[in-house]
Amino acid sequence: MNTVARETANNYLNRDLSWVEFNWRVLEEAQDPTTPLLERVKFLSIVSSNLDEFMSVRVAGIKDQLKAGYTKKDFTGYTPAGLFKRIMKRSAKMVGEQYKTFRDIVRQLAKEDILFSDYEDLNQTQRKAMDEYYHEIVFPVLTPMAVDQARPFPLVHTQALYLAVLLMKEGDDPEDEPYFAIVQVPSNLSRYIPIPGRTNSKKHEFILMEELIEHHIQTLFSGYIPLSVHGFRLTRNADLSLNEEGAEDLLEEIETQLRKRRWGDPVRLEVQKGIHPYALTQLMEEFEISENIFEIDGPLDLTYFMKLAGSLQGYEHLRYKPIEPEYPAELDDTDDLFQKLRQQDVLVYHPYESFDAVTDFVCQAAYDPQVLAIKMTLYRVSGNSPLIQALARAAESGKQVTVVVELKARFDEERNIAWARKLEQSGCHVVYGLVGLKTHAKITLVVRQEADGLRRYVHVGTGNYNDNTAKLYTDVGLFTSHKVIGEDASALFNEVTGYSAPHNWKAFGVAPTDMKDKLFEKIRREAKHAAEGKPARIIAKFNALSNQDMVDVLYEASQAGVKIDLVVRGVCCLRPGVPGLSEHITVRSVVDRFLEHSRIFYFENGGEPEVYIASADWMTRNLTRRVELMCPVVDKNIQQSLIRILQLSWEDNVKARQLMPSGLYERVKASGEPPLRSQFEAMRISSWKALAQEV
Repeated sequence: MNTVARETANNYLNRDLSWVEFNWRVLEEAQDPTTPLLERVKFLSIVSSNLDEFMSVRVAGIKDQLKAGYTKKDFTGYTPAGLFKRIMKRSAKMVGEQYKTFRDIVRQLAKEDILFSDYEDLNQTQRKAMDEYYHEIVFPVLTPMAVDQARPFPLVHTQALYLAVLLMKEGDDPEDEPYFAIVQVPSNLSRYIPIPGRTNSKKHEFILMEELIEHHIQTLFSGYIPLSVHGFRLTRNADLSLNEEGAEDLLEEIETQLRKRRWGDPVRLEVQKGIHPYALTQLMEEFEISENIFEIDGPLDLTYFMKLAGSLQGYEHLRYKPIEPEYPAELDDTDDLFQKLRQQDVLVYHPYESFDAVTDFVCQAAYDPQVLAIKMTLYRVSGNSPLIQALARAAESGKQVTVVVELKARFDEERNIAWARKLEQSGCHVVYGLVGLKTHAKITLVVRQEADGLRRYVHVGTGNYNDNTAKLYTDVGLFTSHKVIGEDASALFNEVTGYSAPHNWKAFGVAPTDMKDKLFEKIRREAKHAAEGKPARIIAKFNALSNQDMVDVLYEASQAGVKIDLVVRGVCCLRPGVPGLSEHITVRSVVDRFLEHSRIFYFENGGEPEVYIASADWMTRNLTRRVELMCPVVDKNIQQSLIRILQLSWEDNVKARQLMPSGLYERVKASGEPPLRSQFEAMRISSWKALAQEV
């Protein structure tokens, strides 16, 4: 049975294989000749960083199962051994295609006078400059580390770049076993080094750090003859094993586990093509790794491309035109956001509308003498977040400030620990969430004393409170002073920070207590309406769908006749378009300039539509192991704007791909209608709220 036939025989697509297909779609953006060249460079870098995280978390978990002898099939029909084999085969093919794309992009960059040169290609003046740079800047930082009986193999840091060096002494028999050493390529120096220009040249020329070190390797091993120098890079298991129940101090426990991450089990070994067999054997034996070894035909670790693409000056024609986010029109004509929010709810759509509105909301609350309390969840914040500073000022001025900081936000743990300590020093009440659960909800509550009593103002978002990613991700946020939403917001913070019995949510759906049940109830209501001949439809936009129960209830609704349109950026375990199972379900994915990140759910409800925004994807972890929030949108005009956002994504026929029953994706092609690129259409519209009028 061929692969497609085998996969189609199962009602579900595998989560990890679906993720690999998502990263292929990112790679396609790097390959697309219509994408500006330096933007293609960025996409190529994203492919690498995505794969790094996938290997260090998902593949690491599969390897743990293999080590434990686990052989049970998952609900998609794969054993850990079978899944690992399939992932490796598909990933190796993708990496090969990635480096083929890299070589093509390098050729295209050369045509634009951006060159990567070998040391041997430099003229005498350039060589002299690079020699001076090496001896003055690089050499003092390098540490040659020999491996022999007296000096055991040093710690190799995860995802750091190293050189494996084989040496012999003068007069040694070439047949003797060579000496082995490693050298770490400094990560605190630029990976790409500018080369002084040739006479009358306007070219930007670079040499890679490892190339420069390799040429001067003999300076590190005087008295020895270098036989071979090749790069290698190790990826370790980066998943933290927290004992939250037994930890007296969660912050200290996470700090301890972060240190242990350096010694995580090896998961993947990348080596430079042509590496000496003896050097490869030494690495394999030391890391106890015999599979998941990638031989790379090009520079290891293309994540450095991201910084390069951003640092080059004078190449604006090779980039997307800068976007200037608009300040929300509803809030632009007032100095008092609270007065405006008493009158109406306001929707903000990032990055087309500015994150400054969120910052201003918190800053105004911090300075307003009538504000008594500010409560906020923080999952991932930027390196110099103005929100942190505003919260600190509010606490210092005597306001009650409560911040739920999620210390377990993967790869942002250290930054969040630093913010937590800063906030505590300012007098904020810092809470680390609930044992065993990540707090992923995005919500801010402001309690204000007004003439007619206390009033609650709430911001609920689909994305993190991060002013940097708000320029790169598409997310929506809702400002409201709706009484019931405010009451639910207070109850949510009370549950997270104190001891409270499960609340009977009037507006919110909250995971892990009732969000899943509420979604099931709404999906089944659509099925009931379809059976009764009433209008029934579901449109949902989110990042991933992997919960089996959720997939099954969608299958049930499809079989009842509900038309279901899903815009799923990444992982999707649902197999659409299968007769008798899912023929009424269509799944599309949009990968474009911005990372699609908003979660919006629409239910037809027999002609009385309901629209929600949420922090949660339809994954098991979101529905059962995280504190998540789903909030109704009451304002009819805002409902219409959100529906139009869904429609735009669905109508995209330039950057959208449709998931086929086989599990593969095919580009959506315009059939008679003009090209529509949803993100560019969103930028084109001068006022986002005008979308409501176009529905």
